[in-house]
Amino acid sequence: MNERRIYITEKDKAKLQKILSSASAFRVQDQKTLQDLKVELERAEVMAEEKMDDNVIRMHSTVFVMDMKTNAKFEYQLVYPNEADLSENKISILAPIGTALLGYKVGDIIEWSVPAGLRKLKIEDVRHSQMQD
Repeated sequence: MNERRIYITEKDKAKLQKILSSASAFRVQDQKTLQDLKVELERAEVMAEEKMDDNVIRMHSTVFVMDMKTNAKFEYQLVYPNEADLSENKISILAPIGTALLGYKVGDIIEWSVPAGLRKLKIEDVRHSQMQD
């Protein structure tokens, strides 16, 4: 895990802690990501929604990233597990990339491990939906 400061809204933290409390309902292969999410939530600075900088990735944010190795660009929307749909670029908070993105902001570079090795992504833009959760 990267030790750069991350931020989360009070509402997102509460909902994500509920997901963690039902961790036994998830597949065995999700357990590492659940543990990673727990660590991220523990180290995140919690802020009221109205005080959160618009450049910070939170739940339901659409994130535009660039792969630092290939310069390929990707767009993802960070969603709860039941809303995930890769065909619509909706990525679950429980996917390793979803957990990695939460709380970072435009300009940050994140790194995370995938089966093919370490990936580095630069956050280029963040947009927030008006979706209420």
